[in-house]
Amino acid sequence: MKSKIRMIAVMALFTLLMVLGLTNNQSQVEAASDSGTLKIGMEANYPPYNWTQTTSANGAVKIDGSKQYANGYDVQIAKLIGKYLHKNVVVEKTEWDGLLPALTSGKIDLIIAGMSPTAERRKQINFSNPYRKSSFVVIVNKDSKYAKAKTLNSFKGAKLTAQQGTLHYNLIKQLKGAVRENAMKDFSAMRQSLQSGTIDGYVAEDIEYLSYKRVNRNITAINISKMKGFKVSKSDSITSIGVKKSNTKLLAQVNQALATISTKKRNQLMATAVKQQPKAGSSQTSAEKSQPWLVKTWKQYGNMILGGVGMTLLLALVGTIAGFFIGLVVGIIRTIPTPTTAGKKAFLKVVNWLLAVYVEVFRGTPMMVQAAVIYYGIAQLWHINLNRTVAALVIVSINTGAYLAEVIRGGIISTPEGQFEAASALGMTHNQRMWHIILPQAIRNCLPSITNEFIVNIKDTSVLSIISVSELFFVGSTVASQTFEFFPTYFIISVIYLILTFTITRIFNLIEKKLAGPKNYNLMANQIQVGNPEDEVK
Repeated sequence: MKSKIRMIAVMALFTLLMVLGLTNNQSQVEAASDSGTLKIGMEANYPPYNWTQTTSANGAVKIDGSKQYANGYDVQIAKLIGKYLHKNVVVEKTEWDGLLPALTSGKIDLIIAGMSPTAERRKQINFSNPYRKSSFVVIVNKDSKYAKAKTLNSFKGAKLTAQQGTLHYNLIKQLKGAVRENAMKDFSAMRQSLQSGTIDGYVAEDIEYLSYKRVNRNITAINISKMKGFKVSKSDSITSIGVKKSNTKLLAQVNQALATISTKKRNQLMATAVKQQPKAGSSQTSAEKSQPWLVKTWKQYGNMILGGVGMTLLLALVGTIAGFFIGLVVGIIRTIPTPTTAGKKAFLKVVNWLLAVYVEVFRGTPMMVQAAVIYYGIAQLWHINLNRTVAALVIVSINTGAYLAEVIRGGIISTPEGQFEAASALGMTHNQRMWHIILPQAIRNCLPSITNEFIVNIKDTSVLSIISVSELFFVGSTVASQTFEFFPTYFIISVIYLILTFTITRIFNLIEKKLAGPKNYNLMANQIQVGNPEDEVK
């Protein structure tokens, strides 16, 4: 048994090294061949600065690793910079919280995402000269009692919020008496909250109001930048391009490129972006409005949603299978009897301690945190640029392995002691007992827990949005932000999740029944038929 375990461990280690080696080689090749590529990081979820669309219409740019395209003011600015540098622009769609680590880890070259060069951000990255200046507003519903606010003190009692990780959220402190609600992930969430009445308003830039006004005529904006007593530094009211600290050459080139773009040209680009942003609500034609919401949403974004379903199933299936084998190896090793020799005893103790640490770490930390640490941390520490999908598969696999290791260990330990004693009485070695007697029973008993882990993986892949993996929830959020149909979109996504989990549960239930065998199995009758066939004839 030990030889088999060692063989499995060696094969697993060899596979891991192959994956890392190929990924590293691929990264080196890409680094060599992509010298003419400019990788731009943005949310592609913040119209009119940037958004996601399904075609290359209106000069959109391909989003790396997907069949989708990005467009908007930021994209057009990026194209002008790329043209000046004689480089092909590629968009790396990244969550807002992942933009800074993506830049510092070298996964992107520039952040062009409507980002302000605040003092805190300047400590981590450099910023170019500004490419847009904005004023700040509070966006509320027209019928709100705060719609006629004249001073900073007029928002007393108002439930206000802003985007997480932005200056906007801190600006609420200047609105005396306002209730600062928890910061939200993106503008899509804030728009939905304002529409549903869970907040009274949110702080944003003036361009966000112009963008939202095109799809919701029932809102208004109060310009707080012009109110007496409002204070904001110059650097906080401008939008700049983020560049890695060590890349001073690129910073100089970006500033040179921006100098060639006139103010008139920039205003034209923004006006065009506002007109071209995704249609929804009042922007739709009468024919589009007459279609059922399910039909029009699926017609426009069905392929994108199906792609998200495929990615979710891939991550859950591969992660569960790989995690099962990881858990099987760990579970077997942690149940090996204590050796008699001192050397083997000490070695096994060290191995068990390391495996216990692995299990505790990956069971005791959220998968979202693990994803950020592994995806961005490996790039920063060892300069290994893992492919986003490969990183997601590794994360789900090792996380699942930690849980299933304890499940399988429990299944082995819970096997009745009489099974071990009976096998020993038949002259079986420990390896034979484990391989032929214990493991088949333990795995069968653990099957419900393995099924549950598979179902959990289907749902938990949503946390991989932190590294911008285009799984089902990430795609759903993108669709909702583009169509402004939040309830219909998330309803579709929830139904798809339910169908997936229901189907998987039924499949594994059939497998369990098959492994359990017939309920009317008669051992004595079977022995008679096998032992004396002539009895059946008589």
